Amino acid sequence: MNKLYMIMISASLALAGCETTTGVTAVGQQQIKTYRISSLNQGKIARTILEDVNKMRTTNNHSAMAYDATLNLAAAVHSKDMAAQARPWHWGSDGSSPKDRTEKAGYKGEFLGELISETYETEVETLAAWTTQSDTMAILMDERAQDLGFAWYQEPNGKIWWTLISGKP
Repeated sequence: MNKLYMIMISASLALAGCETTTGVTAVGQQQIKTYRISSLNQGKIARTILEDVNKMRTTNNHSAMAYDATLNLAAAVHSKDMAAQARPWHWGSDGSSPKDRTEKAGYKGEFLGELISETYETEVETLAAWTTQSDTMAILMDERAQDLGFAWYQEPNGKIWWTLISGKP
């Protein structure tokens, strides 16, 4: 089943026309492609993630998800906080849990799951990586999930901190 997801995500990546530049990573002197998010493609990134997640969900006979502004806010806050802490993890610098952050953002529904990533890769490559792990795939395919929040923070060196949050109204 994951092979089908990878094919769908690869098709999205090919259509996305990602904007990349070559740079030096913060670790060592290895040259890598660095995906730069421009202000012009920010909305496209959000649409791509929602469409790809919903394609996977409908393939599994699950209902589609919709963006929720409060979950987007909680995801954005956590992405920036992970960058400030210089580590990808689910706890905020103030000790907050993902559930705490969704409540603080004003989400009235039930928090279901959070996916995070620290990478130089695109949103589509990040989503593809999440589909290869059973625990992260379970969050994406949770039958109860109806709301989605997705945000990122990109450092000047190109590193991106991605956060996806799911919930149920």
